[in-house]
Amino acid sequence: MKKGLLHELTKGIIEENPILIIMLGLCPTLAVSTSAANGLGMGAAFCFVVIGSNLVISLIRSIVPSQIRIPVYITVISTFVTIVDYALKAYLPLLSRSLGVFVPLIVVNCIVMGRAEAFASRNGVAASLMDGIGMGIGFTLIITLLGAVRELLGNGTVFGFPVLPSAYQPFLLFILPPGAFLVIGFMMAAQKKFFQKGGAR
Repeated sequence: MKKGLLHELTKGIIEENPILIIMLGLCPTLAVSTSAANGLGMGAAFCFVVIGSNLVISLIRSIVPSQIRIPVYITVISTFVTIVDYALKAYLPLLSRSLGVFVPLIVVNCIVMGRAEAFASRNGVAASLMDGIGMGIGFTLIITLLGAVRELLGNGTVFGFPVLPSAYQPFLLFILPPGAFLVIGFMMAAQKKFFQKGGAR
């Protein structure tokens, strides 16, 4: 029996989370998540691209010859990436500089390309739209949480606002690359323990 649209929407948040479960797109996730704001900004850009590309690819899937489907998918994805990249540069220049090259690199992000090839090209518009929204939310939640934890431990703030007492000595390791690996490792372990089937006893 065909799974409902609700399942397509929710699976990317926990059950098939692109970062914690599928473990794709870890390079930009670890690189830009030095703060909660960067994580949220990257998540929003990713959402726009994955939702838009899923929608368009699902619409054109029946008219694209299989021999050229990958170049067509890349063209569609790069169009949405260009839109979001230019919008960030125009309206949020500081965030654009913080995210750097990782926004243009969404074009080759394994998650976006994977959803296009494995899902949007084989399913209807409604299901593909829900899949894109779910994957986008799942990615955004995790990268923002990762950035918030790293910012909190490494600087004592969250979204730039002081959270910990002024006497707190920032643990700068968490703002550096090793801190990203430590936090994502603990997040993956927690997800497996509390949410994955059979993980909790």
